[in-house]
Amino acid sequence: MNINLKNLPPAGVCFSVAVLAIVFLWALFPGVFAAGALEQDVNSGSLPAFSNGHIFGTDALGRDVFKLMIAGARSAIIGPLVIALGSLVIGLAAGSIAGFRGGIIDWIISRYTDLTLALPSMLLAIVAAGVIGGGYWVSVAVLIVLYSPYDIRLVRSAVMAEKSKNYIEAAFVLRISTARILIKHIFPNIAVIVFVNFFLNIAYALVAMSALSFLGVGVSPAAADWGRQLSDARAIIFENPAASLSVGLAIIITSISINVAGSYITERRTLDS
Repeated sequence: MNINLKNLPPAGVCFSVAVLAIVFLWALFPGVFAAGALEQDVNSGSLPAFSNGHIFGTDALGRDVFKLMIAGARSAIIGPLVIALGSLVIGLAAGSIAGFRGGIIDWIISRYTDLTLALPSMLLAIVAAGVIGGGYWVSVAVLIVLYSPYDIRLVRSAVMAEKSKNYIEAAFVLRISTARILIKHIFPNIAVIVFVNFFLNIAYALVAMSALSFLGVGVSPAAADWGRQLSDARAIIFENPAASLSVGLAIIITSISINVAGSYITERRTLDS
């Protein structure tokens, strides 16, 4: 079989896809790759890397850092995916109505997005999660609300740009319904920019969720989570610096891989269309 090397993705994209495949496997099957990740052994606490079979050492409670990182992949991936999807649904619904209908509805939605975007999102997320009571899914819900204005504004602008084109005016003349115009004609033409923003939201949400957990308002102290793990590792940074570096690199590499893979997929989609 002949392989056209020009059609193969670059090495960076292959690496990013490989990273995401590993992280998703960890998230789907934590019991297979990280059995006993939460088991504590205080007598073996704060061991440095490569001690007694622990590739990244242990934390202050004697838990294997690498296994704990694998177990934390589930919360690192599921939450950001839900946030990106929730924000996308709200953005498509509200942005389409604002951009297509205009008028008072557009004014109300636009003022809401302006107000939300003017506020410091992370500070607002910390305050909101703290007031409501914290917790993983509370943080997810708060971030969906805070991320959706970006999608609303993006979709609104794209819909307004498409609405002014001749093929949309022709659809109006033919008395095609608004829903069909949006679904059949406008959405396919704005899918690329929405798709790019979706991947960006996943990466941003991963970092935001980790930050909230790091500050103590994301997950419970006993949960396996990258942000919580990074926070706990501060206490033993001199005894086992690998405990901080490993999970910090996991957050950085995973978020970058999401952006790289998303950009490549979007670029290929654009070229193919």
